[in-house]
Amino acid sequence: MALSDPQSVTISGTAVSLPRTSSAVNSGTFTSNDGTVSEVVSHQNGKRTRHMFRINHSKIAPDPLISAQNIKYNMSFYVVADVPVTGYTVAEQKAVIDGFISQLNASSGALITKLLGGEN
Repeated sequence: MALSDPQSVTISGTAVSLPRTSSAVNSGTFTSNDGTVSEVVSHQNGKRTRHMFRINHSKIAPDPLISAQNIKYNMSFYVVADVPVTGYTVAEQKAVIDGFISQLNASSGALITKLLGGEN
């Protein structure tokens, strides 16, 4: 079963449409028209099952060493669910992930801000 096409993500208040640009047996890629945002979804099956959802973002900004020059910067963020083949239902897996995402989003994303600030 495939995710809906297109996907959409809102970054800094701007909705970005991500039409499907690649599809394979256990993966799919969605990319913005300008190529600056993409999402990759993949699944690996073996002794354990891994489900990954990743966002990639790029932008052009001034080079800190040569201010008259612009360079391309990239970042990504992804989540991976690593589960045993048996033992957890999809509902149980979702409950664990929902709790984790709620923790990250609590207090206007305070925990994410601390993570990005290097706290551990």
